[in-house]
Amino acid sequence: MSGVSAVSAAKAALKTQAIETPSWAYGNSGTRFKVFAQPGVPRTPREKLDDAARVHEHTGVAPTVALHIPWDAVDGSDGYAELAKYAEERGLGLGAINSNVFQDDDFKLGSVTHPDPAVRRKALGHLLECVDIMDATGSRDLKLWFSDGTNYPGQDDIRARQDRLAEALAAVYERLGDNQRMLLEYKFFEPAFYATDVPDWGTAYAHCLKLGPKAQVVVDTGHHAPGTNIEFIVALLLREGKLGGFDFNSRFYADDDLMVGAADPFQLFRIMYEVIRGGGFGPDVAFMLDQCHNIEAKIPAIIRSVMNVQEATAKALLVDGDALAAAQRSGDVLAANAVLMDAYNTDVRPMLAEVREEIGIDPDPMAAYARSGWAQKIVDERVGGTQAGWGA
Repeated sequence: MSGVSAVSAAKAALKTQAIETPSWAYGNSGTRFKVFAQPGVPRTPREKLDDAARVHEHTGVAPTVALHIPWDAVDGSDGYAELAKYAEERGLGLGAINSNVFQDDDFKLGSVTHPDPAVRRKALGHLLECVDIMDATGSRDLKLWFSDGTNYPGQDDIRARQDRLAEALAAVYERLGDNQRMLLEYKFFEPAFYATDVPDWGTAYAHCLKLGPKAQVVVDTGHHAPGTNIEFIVALLLREGKLGGFDFNSRFYADDDLMVGAADPFQLFRIMYEVIRGGGFGPDVAFMLDQCHNIEAKIPAIIRSVMNVQEATAKALLVDGDALAAAQRSGDVLAANAVLMDAYNTDVRPMLAEVREEIGIDPDPMAAYARSGWAQKIVDERVGGTQAGWGA
């Protein structure tokens, strides 16, 4: 493929990209020790959607917002349907529904894997409630992450906890509708420091494989041991048809939840290359941010994060597949690596500026947002009430 045709193909693909933003990234967050409040932070799910609409307006590729229950709970039997309509009126859709079985005191020793059947029933009830919310919002994906695990050897029976987990997942799977699916997330450690019940992609994959096609694995880029080759995991899950989505963020040490591409943009490029190589660039793989903007302004940080994903994707789309395959067949290690490095070192910002102009938005999303006056508007108007966020 010539250089001109490669760029044209990349631009066409970039116009189809969709990156979901998380409702909680618009609220207050912080470290394990302190939540830092910022002026103008949303107080309601609707105000979060107002902010998300600005991100989509300036990037053109952030059309859906993930909800977290109960952080985004609304009142009334028709509350979630009305929230979905409110989103639609702002050019958005409601995306993944994220469950929360880690903040109640009852879940200190686990949720669906807790040794007490009553606690397990409570946790399962919440997961099934989330499917009810999916029905009301039209959401396709239920995202499940469990903080369940143990801190000490002998604290609980490791195998029995896997049995309890499997039982709960099977009940949720049975409840899913025809066009719904569940995405099982894993995390290497924290808050369980001895044995986390879903610690890695293999555990998640094993449970999803047993459940069936509506159960998929979600890869959080911050949830791995140092040195883990995440792109290998992505390639394998795509090969097996079990990659359901991403939670994009960056990490230096553990689950830092920093802006995607901030710590290792080359890793993000490598991941996106495997996504494209494996046929995962499309609606079947959900691309979502999962970040906490503790010290930086929320909306600009989310815009920048979306742009970082776009840049990594653009570079991955420019990899010369024919040249790479030829070098690989001939065993030319340096030539093969050079093909990837040439694509990674390409300045794709001018191309992305052209893409934005062609879809009718400002070529510089950050500057456009700064000129919009939205930042000052929300500071002036969002006075009183309780800001959204999580406690620490």
